[in-house]
Amino acid sequence: MKKLIGSIALSLMGLSLQAVHAQNTQPTWPSKALRFLVAAPAGSSLDVIARTMGDKLSVRVGQPVVIENVAGGSGTIATNMAAKAAPDGHTFVLSFNGPLAFTQFISKLPYDPSKDLTPVIMTTSQPNVLAINSALPVKDTRELVTYLRANPAKFNYASVGVGSSSHLAMELFKYEAGIFATHIPYNGSPPATFSVASGDTQMIFTIPTIIMPQVRAGKMRALAVSTKGRFSLLKDIPSVRESGIKELKEFEALAWNGILVPSATPKAVIERMNHEFDAILKMEDVRNRLAGAGLETVGGSSESFAKTLFEETKKWKVIIERLGIRQE
Repeated sequence: MKKLIGSIALSLMGLSLQAVHAQNTQPTWPSKALRFLVAAPAGSSLDVIARTMGDKLSVRVGQPVVIENVAGGSGTIATNMAAKAAPDGHTFVLSFNGPLAFTQFISKLPYDPSKDLTPVIMTTSQPNVLAINSALPVKDTRELVTYLRANPAKFNYASVGVGSSSHLAMELFKYEAGIFATHIPYNGSPPATFSVASGDTQMIFTIPTIIMPQVRAGKMRALAVSTKGRFSLLKDIPSVRESGIKELKEFEALAWNGILVPSATPKAVIERMNHEFDAILKMEDVRNRLAGAGLETVGGSSESFAKTLFEETKKWKVIIERLGIRQE
């Protein structure tokens, strides 16, 4: 009996030591200030998301969160910086469709999105809004298509950068509607939207954040959203599919954003990061602030974000090859 008790005691001691060892070998996150890269300029929708979430994250984890806007390269510069960062969870990036699912099929990148980065969480998903300069004599999508067909090669469209969802949404729209407009890429949504509002370009597909203030000011007119149906935060704007143009009956081009880390980041750190960010995205004040900017929060697991990224990459690879889009 004494031998049995001694054996049990030794076993329990062994389990206790194993637990302590496991606890001691678990990666500590965060152990220092966090570097939050944003693949867009200050004032952009990504900037709004990052600053909203960064403030909350700093309070929750007890470390400073330094927001670093790295514009340029249609989001690929910041995304590449994250891919090459130390894989400890202290540097992460808020990026979007282009650098993650599109641009690799348009031009050569210094990173492989599927190999060098690991998804942590999808932050928001929203439509691109088709908007025009208010001086154009059209009131809806059907009238715009008719007007452009009657005036080929006379108008320009802005995008937030080559390989962005803004760019590809318009190229898909042009292809399916049988129209033409010259592409003028800009470095982010604020300058691209301003170009349309000022009349330097005539139309754009991009997310609501920057567009709607210009619409309310009367400088731009919002014609349609790129979702299958109407967007919950912009219910008065019809979808492109509602135009009644048969060539556009299947049109859809979403814009989404998400947080990613270098691929070698420990799974335990990714799980902790996902937990913190998902909790932040569920906060009522966060959801309200982002909704006020035209952004619908998503959240969820890192696995669900990885699945969306895979499906979007597969979908747009086919479209890009069909349209023959290349670096301009």
